[in-house]
Amino acid sequence: MTSSISKSLISARRIAKASSSFKCVPDQSSSSFLYSTAAAVPELQPATPPPPPLPKPTSTSRHQEKQKGWTRFLLFVPGAITFGLGTWQIFRRQDKIKTLEYRQSRLEMEPINCSRITPSSENLDSLEFRRVVCNGVFDESRSIYVGPRSRSISGVTENGYYLITPLMPLPNTPESLQMPILVNRGWVPRSWRDKSLKALEGDGPGQSIESSRYTGVQESGSWWNFWSKKSNITEKKDIPQVMLDEVVGVIRGSEKPSIFVPANDPNSCQWFYVDVAEIAHCCGLPENTVYIEAVNENVNPSKPYPIPKDTNALIQSSRMPQDHLNYTFTWYSLSAAVTFMAFKRLQPKKTMR
Repeated sequence: MTSSISKSLISARRIAKASSSFKCVPDQSSSSFLYSTAAAVPELQPATPPPPPLPKPTSTSRHQEKQKGWTRFLLFVPGAITFGLGTWQIFRRQDKIKTLEYRQSRLEMEPINCSRITPSSENLDSLEFRRVVCNGVFDESRSIYVGPRSRSISGVTENGYYLITPLMPLPNTPESLQMPILVNRGWVPRSWRDKSLKALEGDGPGQSIESSRYTGVQESGSWWNFWSKKSNITEKKDIPQVMLDEVVGVIRGSEKPSIFVPANDPNSCQWFYVDVAEIAHCCGLPENTVYIEAVNENVNPSKPYPIPKDTNALIQSSRMPQDHLNYTFTWYSLSAAVTFMAFKRLQPKKTMR
C-alpha cells in the first residue's frame, strides 16, 4: 500500500517538473511572428523626434559667405604670378636671340679705320660691336686695372685684372689715329697691378722703359718740330724711330654693374667695372673718348700678356637663351604646383560616418 502511494507521488513530481520546463522555453515561431507583425505595423515602432528647424540666413552670415568666396580666389594669385613670369622669360629669350644675332652680324663686317672715327661726328652707340683697326702708341704710365677678374687656365682659376691703356696718336704720322682712345688690352695677372702700384708709390723710379715710351715720343716730336725750321742740319739718323702699335678691337660701351658691385674709387686706384667717362677723365682725356676691346688677332708670341678677349666671349652675355628657357620651365612648374595646391585646398573635406 505504501509502495503504491510513493510511486504515485514520484509520478506527480515528474509531471510537475515537465510542466514547469515547458512554460520556461518560449516558442520561437510565435516570437518571430510577433516581431514581424510589429515591424509591419507602423504604430508599433518608436517615434523619432523631428529635426530642429534651420536658422534663417541673416545679413551678417551672407556677408561672411561673400568674403569667403573672394578669399578663395586669392589662392590662385601665386599661380597666376608665376605663370606670368614664365611667359615673360619666353619673350626675354626671343629678345636675347635677336641681340646675339645682331652682334654676330656686326662682328662679321669689315673693320673700320679708327682714324676716320671721331666722337663729334659719329654716334658711338650705333658703332658698338663694330671691328676697328687702330695705329698709335700706348701710354703705359696712365694704365688702369679693372677687376678682379678670374680666368680659368687648365682647370685652375687665377685672379687677375683687365688692363686699359690710352692709345695716343703719333705726331706727323698719317697712319696714326688722330685722337686718343681707350683700349682694353686684355687680361693680365695680379702681379702686373702690384708692380704698377709699387711704381706709383715710388713716384716712378720703378717704371720700365716701355712705360715711359710715349713720353719720349712727345719729347722727340717737340724737339724735331723745333729743329725742322732750320736748314737740313740734323740728319735723319738722329730722329728716333718709333714703331706704331696696331690694335684690332671692337667698339664697346660702359659696363652695367649689378647692385653687388661696389662703386669705383679712382683716388685709391680701385676700379671694379668699366665706366668709360670716368676712366677717360682719370686719364686726362675727354669723356666722350672711344673705348675698344682688343681681340685675339696678331698676337705676339713673345709677349703672353695681356691676353685679348676672344670674339665669342664678346658675343656672349651674362644670360644666354638657354638660361631663359630654364627659367621658363622653373616658373611654369611652380605655377602648376601652387595651382594644384589651391584646388586641393578648396575641395570639401570628407566627414567620417
